[in-house]
Amino acid sequence: MINTPPGPTLLGIDVIFVGTLLAGVAAFAVIMAIYAAVTVKDPMAGRVKALNARRDELKAGIVKQGGRKRASLIRKTEGTERVRDTLSSLKVLQQSQIETIQQKLAHAGYRNKELAVLVIFARLVLPLVLGGIGFLVIYVANFFPEWGDMKKLAAFAFMLFIGYKGPEIFLKNKTNKRTALVRKGLPDALDLLVICAEAGLTVDAAFNRVAKELGRAYPELGDEFALTAIELSFLTERKMAFNNLAYRVNLESVRGVVTTMVQTERYGTPLASALRVLSAEFRNERMMRAEEKAARLPAIMTIPLIMFILPVLFIVILGPAACSISDAFAAKPGQV
Repeated sequence: MINTPPGPTLLGIDVIFVGTLLAGVAAFAVIMAIYAAVTVKDPMAGRVKALNARRDELKAGIVKQGGRKRASLIRKTEGTERVRDTLSSLKVLQQSQIETIQQKLAHAGYRNKELAVLVIFARLVLPLVLGGIGFLVIYVANFFPEWGDMKKLAAFAFMLFIGYKGPEIFLKNKTNKRTALVRKGLPDALDLLVICAEAGLTVDAAFNRVAKELGRAYPELGDEFALTAIELSFLTERKMAFNNLAYRVNLESVRGVVTTMVQTERYGTPLASALRVLSAEFRNERMMRAEEKAARLPAIMTIPLIMFILPVLFIVILGPAACSISDAFAAKPGQV
């Protein structure tokens, strides 16, 4: 049996094996990137279709649902009502708490207000479930016998904390991502609104046109504008549609746009000039945020530079010499 010589090692690690593993990971990442680029779909197509269908139903006065859809809706409502009754019997359900969760759900993009009861129920049940699992795993089954008492207690407390704060952290993360996407596309949307207003379109037609034009690039903002256009077409007071837009989006800029639209509707001021001023302000604000991030970049890059880039440079520069020295010391005296 022929013994193959071992490959070069660095600090006891096979360099060839690590390089092969990293090459495989890089090849997999390239394949996934190509797949994601090839299978790009329009993120707004389904949303616009559903919103337009709902608008046509509302305009035609069709409010009844099909039998299967109505049965599904009744089942969901009954399930939510059972959860609501359970929480009410436990004296843990308050109307102010429900309204707060409903607004957080709206900010995160969930428009079903009945989900607020389920979120409150999850905050009540998840600590018990995760706490029970943690108690069984850490204390009863003793999966980690090397852990001390303080470490076990910290892990148990962490699972309780995640169970209680998990739904809120999830909603906050969704809200932050959605708000950032809406903020990014708002100046372009206002520019298109100005063009539509100067072209003579009505407000609801302008919102609908902007939603169609920006739906592919900014699906969240297009979705909100399309829903606002639908509400403008059937609500009794147009102010309610604008207030609903401010309610659904957790962004001060959107509130400014809503205030401008309401004042324009009330006093008859020129819409195009007001929106042009707002668009310029939002573009300046976006440029200032970009300049602020660019100014913070050197300080932010210091830690990654020290932790990741410099060690790699040291390995590339000193690695061959270290391997040669290690082989020289590992060789037998007669082979030197």
